[in-house]
Amino acid sequence: MSFAVIQTGGKQYQVAVGDEIVVEKIKGDYKVGDKVQIESVVLKDDGTTTELGAPFIKGASVEATIADSGKLKKVMVVRYRQKSRYHKRNGHRQPFMSLKIESIK
Repeated sequence: MSFAVIQTGGKQYQVAVGDEIVVEKIKGDYKVGDKVQIESVVLKDDGTTTELGAPFIKGASVEATIADSGKLKKVMVVRYRQKSRYHKRNGHRQPFMSLKIESIK
């Protein structure tokens, strides 16, 4: 079974054809159903040979379709200083994209 390791959003993901992964939102004007090509392939394995990039493999890419996009659950950020009546609360919702891997080239 072939797989690849891609890098997007400052993180690395191991993917194979048919996988669905949740990544940080990719810059650009993309909609659900659009095709995305990820060129930052770190490692590629086809079952017999393994290619390792330094840092990326030239000419390698992973093609994916956007299955879903939106915002993740809210993360509460709290800053607190004891004995000084100081506390601040803030919330943050990270945008995400769900990608379905179509092919590894």
